[in-house]
Amino acid sequence: MIEHIKPNFIEFSELASAGAGGKVVFSTDDFFATCENMISDTEPIFIEDKYTEFGKWMDGWETRRKRVTGHDWCIIKLATKCVIKGFLVDTAFFTGNYAPKYSIQAACLSKEDEEAIPQRVETIGTACTESDLEQIKSLKSDVWEEIVPTTALLPGYEQTRRNYQKVLSDDAWTHIRVNIYPDGGIARLRVFGEPKPEPPAQDEIVDLVSVVNGGCCIGYSNAHFGHPKNIIKPGKSKIMSDGWETARRLDRPDVIEANDDGTLKLQGNEWAVFKLGFTGTIKKICVDTTQFKGNYPDSITIEGVHLDNSSWTESKDIPWRTILKPSRLGANKEHWYNCDSDVTSHVRVTMAPDGGISRIKLFGWTEN
Repeated sequence: MIEHIKPNFIEFSELASAGAGGKVVFSTDDFFATCENMISDTEPIFIEDKYTEFGKWMDGWETRRKRVTGHDWCIIKLATKCVIKGFLVDTAFFTGNYAPKYSIQAACLSKEDEEAIPQRVETIGTACTESDLEQIKSLKSDVWEEIVPTTALLPGYEQTRRNYQKVLSDDAWTHIRVNIYPDGGIARLRVFGEPKPEPPAQDEIVDLVSVVNGGCCIGYSNAHFGHPKNIIKPGKSKIMSDGWETARRLDRPDVIEANDDGTLKLQGNEWAVFKLGFTGTIKKICVDTTQFKGNYPDSITIEGVHLDNSSWTESKDIPWRTILKPSRLGANKEHWYNCDSDVTSHVRVTMAPDGGISRIKLFGWTEN
């Protein structure tokens, strides 16, 4: 399905990118550009005069022109077990060298299954060996569940590069196999879905809001430069766009003044609501403004609520409780806070007045 209007499923968490924890574990060919590029968090770029010893440098996965039987394919381990809602296959800048067709299969692998996957080394100008192919046959990936049938792609011009595909299966998967027919290039692959992680041990402290533990963003006021769902990815952000950044509020005062306690007189705020992956009690909070040096918020407030099995909607009168009182933030660093919340299923993160946050982590114990 090729659309100029973005489908609703892109509001789900993205679970294949490197920043989310996705990983390429197998590829038949990485001659012109390695498969890892396909799950990069950045938008694809084109550099006119950049070449490697193997040919034109491309920001995506590009295999050689096939001169043997078969077709190229790869296997990607998703950030967490999830129900896949849809894909974006982006052929940006692959105009005369894009993959003409693709399909996607999926499986739920055990740790024992993963041991059959050959050790991967990301290297341009290479292909898998016959030994690698023989070893990975035990996974029988060629007969995994087909969740996207063979589908045509179009060249990577701006008007045709983005190919959205909805998925109707309700099964949960850990790995996908991306087939291209027979060879060529794809700039980016995005996998949108609903996490279904395994529950942690009761005595294990975990990041309750992390996307890999099932956390998800379910509402927000502004996402002009970056979506708030980015801030619950694991690890550190490497670029500013891999965070939540709002537009500058138009109701900010002409001249900024200070209150008696040193805080700034600023009106308005921006907010985002997250459903925790596991209901639990929050004991420690990390608010990270890494990458945000001239555009971090002045302060942040975090509230929580236990909604049982009811869903959150913006119109509801929610009895939010303060978990972290308004706290000043600084540029480009982690801010750590201790707390002792009640049992919590949802949190509301409010920044004042606007700006950017790269990550938020809420460490605690799951509810017994």
